[in-house]
Order: sequence, then structure tokens, then C-alpha cells
Amino acid sequence: MRLTFPTSAAALLAALALPALALPTGAFAQAAPAASPAAPSQDEAPVLTPAQRTQRVEDHITQLHDELAITAAQQPHWDQFARVMRDNAANMAKIFDRRGARLDTMNAADNMQSFADVAVQHAQDIQRLATAFQSLYDSLSPGQKQTADTLFRDGAGPRRKR
Repeated sequence: MRLTFPTSAAALLAALALPALALPTGAFAQAAPAASPAAPSQDEAPVLTPAQRTQRVEDHITQLHDELAITAAQQPHWDQFARVMRDNAANMAKIFDRRGARLDTMNAADNMQSFADVAVQHAQDIQRLATAFQSLYDSLSPGQKQTADTLFRDGAGPRRKR
């Protein structure tokens, strides 16, 4: 049995789940240094500090709030959704930090298990995010839903074309 998931929905959820990590190109393969004095190559994204990651999440949350024109009545649904976004970003940062700390001593089997652990955490986070988003989406006006549909179809992440 083959399960299908609309590409736009998958892109939306992935973008919402990981807006702030900005992991380097080889994030699965290498640990990020605590501070890198050298500028990143053109092939790598800059390694963000924890404070920069947190700020990126907050900026993303603020941007979505503004673009969706969340009303006072919708704020409780929004707050729940934003909390899940923050929690997801923290969860992924922890799992990548654990992976990075162990990377140099991992054998191939450990490395594969680490990938599996990341995928499991990501799937759990996406499910929580989808549930929180459904509650928010149900509270939106038809116009807001149209805006959300457009934003999320185009990719609601920091790399979205503007």
C-alpha cells in the first residue's frame, strides 16, 4: 500500500517545523562548530548561534502572524500553534546537537540510527504542528484561509519566493 501526501502540504509542514535551524549543507554529516571565524563557503549556510536560531523562529512566527492578520479572537489558536513551532525548533536543535557531539565517534550503524532518530523526532513534531495548525485554520475567515493556502502552497519558510 502506497501512502501519498500532497507535495504542498509536505513542504508547508517541513517549512513550518524547521524555520530557524539554518543547518549547514552537511548538517547530517558534520557537527557545527561552536564559533567559526571563517566565512562559510558558497555551498554552506551560515552556522547560527542558539540566540540566532531563536530569533529566526520568532521572526518567522511574527511574519506569519502578520501575513495571516490574526485577530484577537484567533489569538488563542495562534498562541498554541506558535508554541508548537517554538517547541519543534527546540526539539530539532537538541537532536542535531546530540548528533553533532557524537559524530566523530559514530560508526556506520550509529550514524544510520542517528538519521532514524532525527526522522522520528521530525515526524512527531510535524504531527503536533499539523494538529495545532488545523485548530488555527478552522478559526480563520475565508479570506485568511485563502491567504494561508497561498502562503503555504508556495512554501511558508524563510526561502519562500517573495
